Amino acid sequence: MFDGLTAETLARMQFAFTVSFHIIFPAFSIGLASYLAVLNAQWLRTRDETYYTLFEYWKKIFAVAFGMGVVSGIVMSYQFGTNWSVFSDKTGPVLGPLMAYEVLSAFFLEAGFLGIMLFGRARVGDRLHMFATAMVAFGTLMSATWILSVNSWMQTPAGYSINEVGQFVPEDWWQIVFNPSFPYRLVHMVLAAFLTTALVVGGVGALHLLRDKTDAAARRMFSMAMWMLVVVAPLQIFAGDTHGLNTLEHQPAKVMAMEGHYDSHPEGAPLILFGLPNAETKSIDYAIEIPKLSSLILKHDLNAPLAGLDTIPDEDEPPVAILFWSFRVMVALGFAMAGLGLWSLWGRLRRQLYDSRWLHRASIAMGPMGFVAVLAGWITTEVGRQPFTVYGLLRTSDSLAPVSAPAVAASLTAFVIVYFFIFGAGTFYILRMMNKAPATRNLGLRDGPVRAAGITPAQQVDRDITDDPTPQGN
Repeated sequence: MFDGLTAETLARMQFAFTVSFHIIFPAFSIGLASYLAVLNAQWLRTRDETYYTLFEYWKKIFAVAFGMGVVSGIVMSYQFGTNWSVFSDKTGPVLGPLMAYEVLSAFFLEAGFLGIMLFGRARVGDRLHMFATAMVAFGTLMSATWILSVNSWMQTPAGYSINEVGQFVPEDWWQIVFNPSFPYRLVHMVLAAFLTTALVVGGVGALHLLRDKTDAAARRMFSMAMWMLVVVAPLQIFAGDTHGLNTLEHQPAKVMAMEGHYDSHPEGAPLILFGLPNAETKSIDYAIEIPKLSSLILKHDLNAPLAGLDTIPDEDEPPVAILFWSFRVMVALGFAMAGLGLWSLWGRLRRQLYDSRWLHRASIAMGPMGFVAVLAGWITTEVGRQPFTVYGLLRTSDSLAPVSAPAVAASLTAFVIVYFFIFGAGTFYILRMMNKAPATRNLGLRDGPVRAAGITPAQQVDRDITDDPTPQGN
């Protein structure tokens, strides 16, 4: 199946496959953790049972998604040693501490409070339980912060020097952590996570509204999700625009490929809406374009000159076709999210938010589109950095471990089989949980941790907390 492919291509395919599976789970759990914190805070503030029902519903889904995200992420770290050992050796003094900080400050924070959030309300009381829920949400955001700092440094390296053996060594940690593209990537990714969660919550709410439009929990989750789209989707469009301007400054070849600009435009560049990139002729066939609009967007001047890929050596060009299409998928979905938010706002103003079946059907169709947009964005980011692992400084071909193509092909085949089996089953289970109404007890999960053999069962206080739907606070 992989005959004729080099070890480098196979290693890149393997990492792309595993990171694509992994990124969808953190993108969901980051937003869902914050949503759970809001639900819990609202229940404590109002004692409205609908918030409590939704918290109990989504916390079980969060537990499964969080577990799959952890497992899928561990695999990638091993690939740094197996397939990309040269990269690890050269960048380890800079990237190693950042990834360790992520484990120490974020993952431990999440893990330490996760059990309390999932199982501890009846044991520790409402206030400490709320604190634990907030810490899990904060931990997911901290985790994203450190990982995006690592990735951003690879895109826009700063604060380093290169020692006598060719390693990147730290000179200024502030510049390393807060490198030029880091703030833009962090905001863009966190907003993407919130939008992804809003679309999932909205899709699930719409599903249950189609079945019963009087379902109070479904109405509440659908309303909250649509408010999130109304507020966050325009912010994401603005954040994406500023991120694009930052990318033009620091990674111009990436923007040239995203825009499909093979040629320079000294008197204003067109915005190419659609077309077929042709690597042989270095042109966009059948292009549909708006004259000079790209210059207006990127330079805020209709006649501003924009350089093209004709100014970049062929060996330094990123793959244009992949970037051209992944960027358009991401942007199109971003505007679709904003459109769905406006549609819901119109329905809300007309008091038809819970009665518009076409709006509900559209919300269900858009439910998984946040994951598609996140994947398209990561493809744009990572493929656009090629042919470098550290942009402009360390080539991908020079980062590879001394591995053979058959060995990488064998491990890639194993990953494909195992991932589709394990994570496919986990995703199917999450979908089954979502298919059940929010008021369903347990959703097929226990409401307490499984006890180890030989431990004496606890007293009556260990009862299923759903037996008492209104636990008392401190």
